[in-house]
Amino acid sequence: MNKQPLISNFFTADPSAHVFDGRIFIYPSHDLDADAVENDFGDQYAMADYRVISQAHPESPATDHGEALHLRDVPWASKQLWAPDAAFRDGRYYLYFPARDRDGIFRIGVATSSRPEGPFKPEPLPIRGSFSIDPCVFRDDDGEFYLYFGGIWGGQLQCWSTGAFSPQAKEPLDGTPALSPKVAKLTSDMLQFATTPQDAKIVDGNGAPLAGSDTDRRYFEGPWMHKYRGTYYLSYSTGDTHYLVYATSDKPTGPFTFRGRLLDPVLGWTTHHSIVEFGGKWWLYYHDASLSGGISYKRSVKVQELFYEADGSIRAMKP
Repeated sequence: MNKQPLISNFFTADPSAHVFDGRIFIYPSHDLDADAVENDFGDQYAMADYRVISQAHPESPATDHGEALHLRDVPWASKQLWAPDAAFRDGRYYLYFPARDRDGIFRIGVATSSRPEGPFKPEPLPIRGSFSIDPCVFRDDDGEFYLYFGGIWGGQLQCWSTGAFSPQAKEPLDGTPALSPKVAKLTSDMLQFATTPQDAKIVDGNGAPLAGSDTDRRYFEGPWMHKYRGTYYLSYSTGDTHYLVYATSDKPTGPFTFRGRLLDPVLGWTTHHSIVEFGGKWWLYYHDASLSGGISYKRSVKVQELFYEADGSIRAMKP
């Protein structure tokens, strides 16, 4: 399989892949080819727009559909259009995206289009009650949609531990439970939360919450939800230990039992992915910094086939 980036004339990251109209559409963030000061708050990730790409097949060339949404068109946002996701319902396409509001607090917005590639028109305000980053939208078999989200450090998830924004709050690093990604059901118009965001708890094989000190397994950012043979798979990044891992449940809201790693660390600091079925096979979309020679904020989207074992576990892979 071709291990080259899908797009090489600009930088792409955080790919969310979906099959729409028999074609794979990938919704990545757009890294800027500019110098930046790197820090744990992610100030080097200064992305200002989204460009949608698509493929006829995961092993075919990618098409760049151009700009789908720009920061200047989002009334409530001040900067940093980070990792997005998309969904389709009742003839409309929905783009979910995080950005900092005018107070510097990350919120999640929605933009709509009649076409999967956009352009997308943003709603004038973010989703009520939204916070943090990395939205992932999932359609269950009953037609209900759920939004998963959350990222610590620069993604500010740790700032909401008490239910109110506290900018100095830190993630737990001891034996107490780690922070969880959040999940909420969406309203029928796809524009608001129908339920209050709750923890999508991740536990070990004995049902105990993963500890904050368990950095090889605990949640950091980049949630993705898919369903395989009736089981819900929540996959995510461990962040500072650089693994993609997964946990499973019989419910879309969890709790999710940790199962293992699915991808070893990539070149570059962050790791972020999506999993999609196409052509009777499953595919992992992810990014690395190989095209830029390892510059962490100049990443490129790649894809490789993903395999399940007979017991439903995902075969661990190297990027």
